[in-house]
Amino acid sequence: MPDKFKHLRFNSLTIHGGQKPDPSTGAVMPPIYQSSTFAQMAPGEHKGYEYSRTKNPTRHALEESIASLEGGKFGLALGSGLAAIDCILKILKPGDEVISTNDLYGGSYRLFKQIFEPFGIQFHFVGMGDALSIESHVTENTKMIWVETPTNPMMNIIDIKAMSLIAKKHSAILVVDNTFASPYLQQALSLGADIVMHSATKYLGGHSDVVLGLIALNDPELAKKLYFIQNASGAICGPMDSFLVLRGIKTLHLRMQRHCENGAAIARFLNQHEKVAKVYWPGFENHPNHKVAKEQMKDFGGMLSFTVKGNSFEDTLKVISSLKVFTLAESLGGVESLAGHPASMTHASIPKKEREKTGVVDSLIRLSVGIEDIEDLKEDLDQALQTI
Repeated sequence: MPDKFKHLRFNSLTIHGGQKPDPSTGAVMPPIYQSSTFAQMAPGEHKGYEYSRTKNPTRHALEESIASLEGGKFGLALGSGLAAIDCILKILKPGDEVISTNDLYGGSYRLFKQIFEPFGIQFHFVGMGDALSIESHVTENTKMIWVETPTNPMMNIIDIKAMSLIAKKHSAILVVDNTFASPYLQQALSLGADIVMHSATKYLGGHSDVVLGLIALNDPELAKKLYFIQNASGAICGPMDSFLVLRGIKTLHLRMQRHCENGAAIARFLNQHEKVAKVYWPGFENHPNHKVAKEQMKDFGGMLSFTVKGNSFEDTLKVISSLKVFTLAESLGGVESLAGHPASMTHASIPKKEREKTGVVDSLIRLSVGIEDIEDLKEDLDQALQTI
């Protein structure tokens, strides 16, 4: 990052962090370098770029940006959030063990169990609400602790500082999936994480028009390993996708403010609704680890989940099928409000018995609250709930 930007606060870093005008033209936005290869003055002598799988100027600008936002020294951009997770897990070797939350995004669970477990890496899925209980699961083979907070979709909060102490005590790598919070709400590296990753498809891109994954960290040895894997495995993102996420990041702080405002209003609205059984949102004082959320997050975000009264699967389908402003769709974090049914959509890859242990029942609806007018969102949810 240019020295003149090192003192900037977060809202300014979204615009300037890791960025500088293009040296050849003065372009304020990093250009889209749609080139696979770059001219060399002599064999091995080039201007920092030789082949776009290894390094591309547009992607490099994005990598500098995420490092800046997360307070890290190194950033990596990959083809998707799952590509970022895949890259991180390739640090491990057969015989290593990973402790992960039992309330985990279905795609992460599928990658852990069906791709990496057959290669001899063992995963332990445990409740992480009580940090003190985690240490009993640590063995001499525990090499990584994987944290998702807030969790998807039950909105559980995990104490990153407490997990960091456990990880450091046992020489394990602490990884935090920061997708739901974004660096605007939570900066995991400053709380003790070794690696932070994002599905930038969500809040960082912010407009539901790109699929991309990001990683940030401080340790140079870990960074060297990850850069090698990124280049050797080749799951990189293209320059156009990098440009779109860079553009999205520049309004992250503004969008997140409205996501948080609308999310809080919808959580309170649903909590008082006669057709709603339970709302999962970390902003409620009676939410488990609400105090931890207040300490490690700037606000409570735009994600929440709820169940309808009676816990009827048929009623749940009727509600989500009756929404008009909320769109029934996968993903989250875009400017538009989305509704999802985790049991049949994002978490369908987790066996029914396992997902129900964590609360992902057939009557659960997950909302990504967008930045529309709040009254339109309330009216839409109310009319849908009145169908049951």
